[in-house]
Amino acid sequence: MAGPVGRRDKNTAQSGRGSRIAVAIVIGILFGGIFAFLYPHGFFSSTQASNFQGRRLAKSILQIGSTTCESSERVNMLRSDLADLSSKNDELKKQVRDLTNKLMAAEQKNGNAEKQVVVVGEQQKAGPFGTVKGIRTNPIVLPDDTVNPRLSKILKKIAVKNELIVALANSNVKEMLEVWFTSIKKVGIPNYLVVALDNGIADFCKENDVPFYTRDPDEDIDSIAKSGGNHAVSGLKFRILREFLQLGYGVLLSDVDIVYLQNPFDHIYRDSDVESMSDGHDNMTAYGYNDVSDDPSMGWARYAHTMRIWVYNSGFFYLRPTVPAIELLDRVADRLSHPPPAWDQAVFNEELFFPSHPGYIGLHASKRTMDRYMFMNSKTLFKQVRKDGDLKKLKPVIVHLNYHPDKLPRMKAVMEFYFDGKQDALEPFPDGSDW
Repeated sequence: MAGPVGRRDKNTAQSGRGSRIAVAIVIGILFGGIFAFLYPHGFFSSTQASNFQGRRLAKSILQIGSTTCESSERVNMLRSDLADLSSKNDELKKQVRDLTNKLMAAEQKNGNAEKQVVVVGEQQKAGPFGTVKGIRTNPIVLPDDTVNPRLSKILKKIAVKNELIVALANSNVKEMLEVWFTSIKKVGIPNYLVVALDNGIADFCKENDVPFYTRDPDEDIDSIAKSGGNHAVSGLKFRILREFLQLGYGVLLSDVDIVYLQNPFDHIYRDSDVESMSDGHDNMTAYGYNDVSDDPSMGWARYAHTMRIWVYNSGFFYLRPTVPAIELLDRVADRLSHPPPAWDQAVFNEELFFPSHPGYIGLHASKRTMDRYMFMNSKTLFKQVRKDGDLKKLKPVIVHLNYHPDKLPRMKAVMEFYFDGKQDALEPFPDGSDW
């Protein structure tokens, strides 16, 4: 009897749990229906969601618009700042150049080499073996038209690529000057100028349509210019040429005992402060050589090696408008203006070649020797070239009659030989002079 009663209690308990579950389901369905009726769109409606998202979007757009506006203003401010900085940078560069030139001038004046400062660019690391090359070409000076406004106007009309030939002349060299500018005209060289040292030469240049320039009165210079001989007048060029370089022009200084056969500006390298023709008569003397000195009294050490080169000719050289070139002119002009009397060519070479040593600061100028066959002196022509069948076929750029006192007849003979083709024009003259 116990068995049937137990099963009935169990069934009753299970039936009660099932009833409670059923009631819970019904209640859930009932509440769900009520909520669905009362809130057909749910607790968070799409309108509310849209409003919420709209507010977020509007806020984002305002932030973006504000950022864009601020960015545009910032860009304009940065551009303005950049323009100001660029202008200030240009001004600072000019100040650096001016201060550098003043510093160099001050240090050259007191001779203190240890304090000399030259701005040549940023520091660099040395490259691999065999690739390192030093600076050879100094920067040109900043042109200064205020130095001589009248000369500046003349040079702007005459110069070609800021270069020209310049010669000084007074009435003592009138005949040679005529051969000089006649050869220039035959070659077709447009950029040349005669610095007329007296009224006679000024009038002569006008008559022959030769560009000329007369300097402002200067008692010290005029007294030499109007009555001085060749050497005295030659010394003046170092003072007169300074203004040409300060104005920013490259100058090919030329004596008047020169015949032009080609345009020299087609044969200049422009890689040095000074390019000059040589008084040398062969490759060794013109370009330098190792000369051995012998002193038997020294026994084992009797032989000493020396380096030699024949002088540059101060009657034909090219100067770039650089600080070292201007310093060269200043040094030579200063020495020639004080006793003892000196030859300008000797002083010119001493300042170019003497190194710094105790009590003396050497000139830091780069130098180039011109091709001795292209820029030919009269010793080379009359002792070598005219006697060699092959060399006679060469056409030099110029011939400088510097070695011979009978300049005018030899200049005319050079004109006949090279321009007119008269093969025996050079034959009547001796190798050297008669005295």
